[in-house]
Amino acid sequence: MLTDISALGTILGIWAHPDDEAYLSGGLMALARDAGARVVCVTATRGEHGTADPDRWPPSRLAERRTIELTDCLHLLGVTEHHWLGYEDGRCAEASPTVAIAELCDLIDLIRPDTVISFGPDGNTGHPDHQAVARWTAAAVDKAAPVGTRLLQASVTDEWADRWRTVNDRFQVFLPGYPITQPEHTLTLHLTLDQPTVDRKLRALAAQATQTEALIAEMGPATYTEWIADETFTEATPDSTSHPCPRCWWNIDEARWNCS
Repeated sequence: MLTDISALGTILGIWAHPDDEAYLSGGLMALARDAGARVVCVTATRGEHGTADPDRWPPSRLAERRTIELTDCLHLLGVTEHHWLGYEDGRCAEASPTVAIAELCDLIDLIRPDTVISFGPDGNTGHPDHQAVARWTAAAVDKAAPVGTRLLQASVTDEWADRWRTVNDRFQVFLPGYPITQPEHTLTLHLTLDQPTVDRKLRALAAQATQTEALIAEMGPATYTEWIADETFTEATPDSTSHPCPRCWWNIDEARWNCS
């Protein structure tokens, strides 16, 4: 299992909504930045529909607020490079995968990451936006990343899911049928954050108050801090033979490459 964060080199994180990056990789990003590594974050949507109170938070207002919150969050983690893709919250699965993959290929060409981090195919919580971003990312890494680039996908371990089952069920963290868990021995990276790092992650998540304020208050800061203290990833190995020419496109319905 990987233990040296510096071995990840330049890290490119690709996520669906503001707060995905902090929940799944906030500690990793902070530790990498502290070690002097370059970290770049990409967010597909501004999360404009992510509220249970749309009267208070209509989409335009919430998008503006979440944009500011993400900037504050990344600042606390030491991340200074960020890109928006501009997709509509909740509709990533309906977007053209050809266009999205091409956008990510352009970013990969620009950034030249050593490691890409994102969701696994399950999307972690089962959210369709997460799953779409996972597909785009895997395809773009397969198509455009330098030889040797690692793709680390956020995972949920059996142990974590068992430990936090009551909390996850109470707050409906996962969609029905999720999480899809993995045994510890399949992981490539397992971070259990030390107290200063998890406290920093807590502050970063608290900066995204439209999404986390009520949850932190209801769960309690101590329990919430324990709940976010582990970050786990497995390494994907995209098959470079899955797209035989540069004119291939990803068929989202068939979950395979087609050649145009």
